[in-house]
Amino acid sequence: MDQHAMEMNVEDIQALLPQRYPFLLVDRVVGFDLEKRTIDCYKNVTANEEFFNGHFPGHPVMPGVLIIEAMAQAAGILGCKMTDRKPGENSVYYFAAADNVRFRRTVVPGDRLQLTAQFVAEKRGIWKFSCQAHVDGTLASSAVITCAKKEI
Repeated sequence: MDQHAMEMNVEDIQALLPQRYPFLLVDRVVGFDLEKRTIDCYKNVTANEEFFNGHFPGHPVMPGVLIIEAMAQAAGILGCKMTDRKPGENSVYYFAAADNVRFRRTVVPGDRLQLTAQFVAEKRGIWKFSCQAHVDGTLASSAVITCAKKEI
């Protein structure tokens, strides 16, 4: 299969990530490039999301922390694909830090959150990724995400 255009559906994503509904925030991987160490994913944001009940009634806005989590999940998928990690291995990658976080626009029901991640560095089980979230080609958020490997 072409590593530059491989798609993954939600079942494929669940085979790599431990998150499940309502906390799985990547709906589809539309492509990744292992040579460039990048991934492109998306999250469809719907009015049915549970967090909109309280954030904010009458003015629904996706919480920034969930946008960061969605970017971290995209980075996690990329890390799994880069290491060819198989489901059921005795380790998990935890979200360890988010640096240089910026929010540029709100994300609301009906938006498609385009998620990208690019591998930056790895040292002793600590991984860094440069991540972005766009809506309709406009930058919504960006961050440098750090993940740490933990044996379980």
